[in-house]
Amino acid sequence: MLCDGLRAVGHDVTLFAAGGSDDMDLFPICDAPYEAVLPWTTWRGTSELTEYQTEAFATGWYAVRSGDFDVVHNNTLFPDIIDWAARDKIPCVTSHHVPPFETIRTVTQRYIAVPWLRFTVPSAAQHASWQASLHDRLHVVHNGINTASWKPGRQRSGYFVWSGRITPNKGTHFAVHAARLAGASLRIFGPVEDADYFTSQIEPYLSDDVTYCGHRSAQELATEVGSALGVLATPMWDEPFGLVAAEALACGTPVCAFDNGALREVVGSCGLVVPKGDAQALAIAMSNVWRINRDDCRSRAERLFSSEAMIEGYQRLYEEAILVVSQPDQPAIASASNAARTRALLA
Repeated sequence: MLCDGLRAVGHDVTLFAAGGSDDMDLFPICDAPYEAVLPWTTWRGTSELTEYQTEAFATGWYAVRSGDFDVVHNNTLFPDIIDWAARDKIPCVTSHHVPPFETIRTVTQRYIAVPWLRFTVPSAAQHASWQASLHDRLHVVHNGINTASWKPGRQRSGYFVWSGRITPNKGTHFAVHAARLAGASLRIFGPVEDADYFTSQIEPYLSDDVTYCGHRSAQELATEVGSALGVLATPMWDEPFGLVAAEALACGTPVCAFDNGALREVVGSCGLVVPKGDAQALAIAMSNVWRINRDDCRSRAERLFSSEAMIEGYQRLYEEAILVVSQPDQPAIASASNAARTRALLA
């Protein structure tokens, strides 16, 4: 979506990713995602997995150095890319989509002041999870969604939707219990990542009113959410953003959510936020969801969480990083960049 959105406003974009990725201008850095070759649950911490990842990213970085690129947007969890961008004086915007684990925190601290590097987080809640000394150089750019795909349905139904990975840290069972307490209809969508959890905490409580509907495509899920009475979001960890909530708002569907991570920030006044883990409070929220104005939900998503809003935020940081290395006193690798053309386009 980011690649397509950037192209739509006039940029040339190359996607560096695993072979098989769906993009019109893909540079494959390896034949397949490492999960298909060396699954993380089995190979984490091994030299084999480290070598596979390092070789893939090094292949991509060599192509970046050899190419005529103005800026790199780094969405990986691979810290060496930040090292390489600092070393080679290549403008780079790194987006941290997850909480700062040790290796990412360390490399970000090391290079946070490098003038041709920029760093983003997806929410103010995530901004606060970093140490205060870094706050001025960590920029909040909300994740974006395709509001043309996530849109209100023609008719509203009387059911709620919960969607996501079915695993304890997503709190699916709280949604089930809240629906039963509220006497509400609930449809559950998503892959079962923890079979034991599903068998013990979800399956015994399924009924005609509380149903598991399997894992659906984004298009099918958008139709379900667009017709729903409300969406439940029950994270049991510090959710860095909350795409499920943003997608619901884009559909004009209010959100009943646990107050965890960035959910309150995303939902705003377009839903009801209750204490984490309180199924009773969630049930009460479900009973009051009709009070939320659906047009306000859609407007909030378009204003704050559309792909266009996200791209606008990223473009400002691209320009800042490019301007630094396009100055006359910078090394040859910078002066060879076509930054002037990009600056004119951004202007």
